[in-house]
Amino acid sequence: MSFTNIQFEAKNKIYYVGFGKDVEKSLSTLSVQVLEDLETILETIKKDKDARGVIFHSVKKDVFLAGVEISIIQNLDTAAKASEGAAKGQALFNKIEDLDIPTMAMIDGFCLGGGLELALSCDKILVSDSSKTKLGLPEVMLGVLPGFGGTFRLPKKIGMANALDLILTGKQVRAKKAFKLGLADFIIPPERFKDLSEEYLFKKVKEKKKKASEKLMSLVENNFVGKKLIFSKAREGVMKKTKGFYPAPLKIIDLLEKHSSNRSSYLEREANAFGELSQTKQSKNLIHLFFLHDESKKYSKDKKLKDIEMGAVLGAGTMGGGIAWYFASNNIPCLMKDLNQDALNLGLKQASLVFSKKLKRRRMSKDEFNKKMTSIAPTLNYDGFKGVDLLIEAVVENMDIKKKVFQEVEGKVSDDTLLTSNTSSLSVEEMASVLKKPERFAGLHFFNPVNKMPLVEIIKHSKVSDETIEALYKFVVESKKTPVIVKDGPGFLVNRILATYLNEAGHMLEEGYSIEDLDQVALDFGLPMGPCHLMDEVGIDVSNKVGKILFDGLGERFKPSSFSEKLLELNLLGKKNQKGFYLYDEKGKKGEINPDLKAILPETSKTSDSEMMKKRLIYPMINEAANCLEDGIVSKADSLDLAMIFGIGFPPFKGGLLKYADDKGLDEIQKTIANFQNEVSQERFKLSTYIEKLIKQKKSFY
Repeated sequence: MSFTNIQFEAKNKIYYVGFGKDVEKSLSTLSVQVLEDLETILETIKKDKDARGVIFHSVKKDVFLAGVEISIIQNLDTAAKASEGAAKGQALFNKIEDLDIPTMAMIDGFCLGGGLELALSCDKILVSDSSKTKLGLPEVMLGVLPGFGGTFRLPKKIGMANALDLILTGKQVRAKKAFKLGLADFIIPPERFKDLSEEYLFKKVKEKKKKASEKLMSLVENNFVGKKLIFSKAREGVMKKTKGFYPAPLKIIDLLEKHSSNRSSYLEREANAFGELSQTKQSKNLIHLFFLHDESKKYSKDKKLKDIEMGAVLGAGTMGGGIAWYFASNNIPCLMKDLNQDALNLGLKQASLVFSKKLKRRRMSKDEFNKKMTSIAPTLNYDGFKGVDLLIEAVVENMDIKKKVFQEVEGKVSDDTLLTSNTSSLSVEEMASVLKKPERFAGLHFFNPVNKMPLVEIIKHSKVSDETIEALYKFVVESKKTPVIVKDGPGFLVNRILATYLNEAGHMLEEGYSIEDLDQVALDFGLPMGPCHLMDEVGIDVSNKVGKILFDGLGERFKPSSFSEKLLELNLLGKKNQKGFYLYDEKGKKGEINPDLKAILPETSKTSDSEMMKKRLIYPMINEAANCLEDGIVSKADSLDLAMIFGIGFPPFKGGLLKYADDKGLDEIQKTIANFQNEVSQERFKLSTYIEKLIKQKKSFY
């Protein structure tokens, strides 16, 4: 019996079911065809009265099953169809659970979503101790829940508290953690899988000795009051983290709270809950975002693109140290150059702080820590720069200094070294003008802090080669960040759009709106922080400087309020000197509103119309995003939305800035902006011609 995607064979009456036979796909997934083939295979095994056991494994390296194909969920257009689809998956995995012979999932690599649900339906789970082995149920990140029996079987396997932790967060656990939790029954090196698979299929699972804390948790879970406390804490944690914007975690808690040993009635509730969640706007938008992100990982593999094996950072300090950490974390040794030892020490300290957190959480050994740190070589000269593949400049944001640095360094590197600037606002076109080989130069804008922010803007100029852009794109993708290609222009993409949000907040403060109301409106919309808090985080001096660059480059619609100048006169820089819109303690924790602001703030005179305030903060961003498309700063709406989500934390559940605009309706946005133009400012609220064209053509951004 032959299948396209599953390798099916029998040895000594033990059936081996191997996923990932299809060589064209890099990941093994549960497609409709795979699920149908699996059903046929299970019927064949069930009919064989002499069968001794079943082992599920993967033909592909480093992946067991990466879950159900997302397009299947995307194409479910009603709750009833989604529930029916989940019920079919449950019935299929029930057949595995109900086999009278031993079953085992042999996992080496990723085992996620439906893959883990399949493994849970087996009698035993054997995992490899490979660093690539990770197990998890990430469905909540798509706005749904595990619908193939995962919420039924996981609590039975590892206890309710541990199951809630995994299902509500979508986190992935490594092999050793899975074994410690009891999720995996055995753990061995992957090299021994082939020889020992039959032995472990029949091996008895030893009951692990529970620690005192585990025994206590077991008692709590089996006690009515204790169980009630667990779910109360779970709801509290979800609300604190999600502010109630995402329905899936709350639905998961409701479902698990009614967990029962009756499989059929419980699975019916699970399927219905999956169906309901699959049709929410949040789930649709999160799936939309999944495909945007997945598409961003693709680059040309037909061309021979430059590999980055040695890096260099010019300019240490906080940002330079962050970029050095980035190289080291991706196993790329790098040189870090500055003019004095104090700056180099600061850069090393920055990299060390990030690695130390991993060390503290036991996600890195002391040897790994030392290896990573020694791969960063601080230097005061250009020795060794001929061997550099990619150089990233991160010196002070001053055009004359940057041009001087590039003129100097071009003669110190090899002819094929890629040269880049981490500038956040200065023209890469102008920087390129001083280079003899501008075709190998581009902007490579990381967002601060480098270890947390996933976005990198790759900035083009008129003389850059396609090969340079493609090589940088490949590097960013392979080093696990999200790239977006943008054209040179004031503020590039993210900062240009973000500036309208911060600028409008400044004008609203001058009009008499309160700091509290402005920040709360933004939080209620789903942004990670309000505009005043964000200016403190960025640095009020930095916001002011970028604002001036945008005003000089783009004109009256970026005319800044005078508020940031007043703050700077009082030496209020934000978090960096512990005084801005808010006060901060020595650890950077935000406290109360700064009382010094009373001297420059007008009396709060504006009533809190949250809907109008929201539109005044968000609609200028939509309008400027349209201008960016009109100016060719970015080529597609989906690239722009990805940049805003990963660059400023635009609410993922809204699908992106322009997806949100489409959902609101461009006619409504046009009408509101026209009102603001009449009532607030002619220039700042001048409607983008790009939006006008879309409305005339009866089109939308998507």
